[in-house]
Amino acid sequence: MGEKELYINFDEYIRHGEPQKRERAEAWRVAIGLQAVDGLKTSEYLQDTAIKNIEGEITIDEAREMLKQYYIKKTAHDDDDADKEEADRVSGNISKLLQTDAFTYSVAGLAAIHRAIFEGVFKHAGRFRNYDISKKEWVLHGDSVLYARWQDLRMAIEYDLEQERQFNYSLLSKEQMVEHLANFVAGLWQIHPFCEGNTRTTAVFTIKYLRSQGFQVNNDMFERHSWYFRNALVRASYRNLAKNISYEPLFLVRFFRNLLLGETNELKNRYMLIDGAEVNRTSDQGKDKRLETTQKTTQKTTQKILTFIEKDASINRKKLAELCGITPDGIKWQLKQMQKNGLIRRVGPDKGGHWEIIEKDK
Repeated sequence: MGEKELYINFDEYIRHGEPQKRERAEAWRVAIGLQAVDGLKTSEYLQDTAIKNIEGEITIDEAREMLKQYYIKKTAHDDDDADKEEADRVSGNISKLLQTDAFTYSVAGLAAIHRAIFEGVFKHAGRFRNYDISKKEWVLHGDSVLYARWQDLRMAIEYDLEQERQFNYSLLSKEQMVEHLANFVAGLWQIHPFCEGNTRTTAVFTIKYLRSQGFQVNNDMFERHSWYFRNALVRASYRNLAKNISYEPLFLVRFFRNLLLGETNELKNRYMLIDGAEVNRTSDQGKDKRLETTQKTTQKTTQKILTFIEKDASINRKKLAELCGITPDGIKWQLKQMQKNGLIRRVGPDKGGHWEIIEKDK
C-alpha cells in the first residue's frame, strides 16, 4: 500500500467513517506524519496494521504487539530496517496515546509521554539527558539552538509549566491566546530534556494539553507539516545578536493559527532560512493581516511600557497593568517577551529591584 493510497483510505474514514473509526484514523495519521521530524518513514506493514486497527479488527495494543513481533521474526533485512522499525513502533505508541484522553500536566507527565512514545525503542525512554547537547540545523545554516543545561532540566520544565498554569487567558483575544500558546510550546521545546525524540514528545504533549483545555486541534497540521513545526520551533528559539538575528516566533504563530483558528497561512520551510526570513515575511504581508494587527497592538504596549519605565525604573507590574489598560498576566507576558527580545532587563529582586532599558546602539 503506497503513501498516497494510505492518505485516501484515511481521508475516507475521517470524512465518512463512524466516530470511533474517524478518531482512530486521525490518531494514526498524526502518529505517522510526526516521524518526518526525524526524517523517518513507516513501512507498508505498519500501514496495513493501522487499517486493521481503524476497522476495529484488532485493538491498538494488538497492533503494537504485531509491529514488535514483525521485526523480531523478520528474516530478510533491508538497510533501512532500523529506521523503519523505529518509525513503525513509535507510530503505534503515539497512536495509542492519541486514542486516549488521559493527560497529566506535570514534569512527570512530560517524561511519561516520552517513555510511552519510545518504549521498546530507546533504552533511555522517559529519562532526562545527563549531558549538554547541540544540534546543527538546516534553517540556521549549521548553527544550533542554545538548549538548557542538563543540570537545570527539571527546574526549567517546572518553571515553564507553572508559569503557564498561572497564566490568565480570560481577557485575551483568540489571536493573543494563539500567540501565547506558541511561545509557551517553543519555550518548553527549547529545554530539550531528552537525548532523542524531543520534537515528537513536544508535539504529543501539545496536542493533549490543547485538548485538555477545550481546543479543537486540526490534526492535519501535525500530520502534513511536522517538519515545518520543528523548523518553526528552531526559529522561535534561536537568537544570535552578533549576526543581528532575534527570536522569530512568526512562523510558529502561523502554524498555530492554522492549527487552532482554521486559517490557511502558507507554510514553507524555505521561508525560515535565517538569511531569507525578512524578505519572505515582507512578501507574505497580505496573508498575515490579522497577525500584523496583533503585533501592532503588542508594539504599542511595548512602547508604553518603555515610556513608563523611563519615567520610573522601579515601577511594578500592577501599576504598569493599570497604566496600559491590560491584565496583570498580560503585563507579565509582555515584560517576559521584552526581556527575551533584549529590550529591558531586571536588576535585583521583584521587590526592591528596578528595570533597565537596554540601549540598542551600545
